[in-house]
Amino acid sequence: MSRFDLALIIESVPFLLQGALYTVQVSVLAIAFGLVLGWLLGLAAVSGVTILRAITGGYVQFIRGTPLLVQIFLIYFGLPALGVNLPAFWSGVIALGLNSGGFQAEIVRAGVESIDRGQTEAARSIGMSLFQTLLFILVPQTIRRVIPPLTNELITLLKSSSLLSAIAALELTHAGQLIIARTFAPFEIYAAVAVLYLVIVSVLSRGSALLERRVFVNY
Repeated sequence: MSRFDLALIIESVPFLLQGALYTVQVSVLAIAFGLVLGWLLGLAAVSGVTILRAITGGYVQFIRGTPLLVQIFLIYFGLPALGVNLPAFWSGVIALGLNSGGFQAEIVRAGVESIDRGQTEAARSIGMSLFQTLLFILVPQTIRRVIPPLTNELITLLKSSSLLSAIAALELTHAGQLIIARTFAPFEIYAAVAVLYLVIVSVLSRGSALLERRVFVNY
């Protein structure tokens, strides 16, 4: 029975950290993209404009109804057929951002619709436009309500970045696979990869908890 090789893990840490940095960079950009897209789509879904609601509904249905891996392949292998060639890094950012935006749109929509309709009616009765009602009445309350589910979605996005290994993006999981191909020590390396993911997710969770606490205090 082979022994757990701690020295191999220590030796592999620098390369794994490069993969972890790649993962963080992709995830941060995808999170930013997904947040903007998710809020735009979520607000469009409750705007009352039929065409916007239809577009948002179709987009969300496509994102929720197809595997993320297929969406990644569509971006990475499909766009070149249209004359758009993107490296694995930016293909990953776009694919993850588009996917997360679809799920975040539903979170935002549900958050807005959970607010008592009487507040909207009261705002409109004093002459506020629909845009003003959204911006000054509904959005501030929605932010408070959607932070916990958005945090879960962002954590899911970060972990889903491991699927980018399928297009040879040098993120954390693929970095581990390259080491395993050389050392034939899957247990040690995947254990180290798991620990690094846990550390990254823990930092993100802690940051979101502090943000949530601040929002609740200042509300």
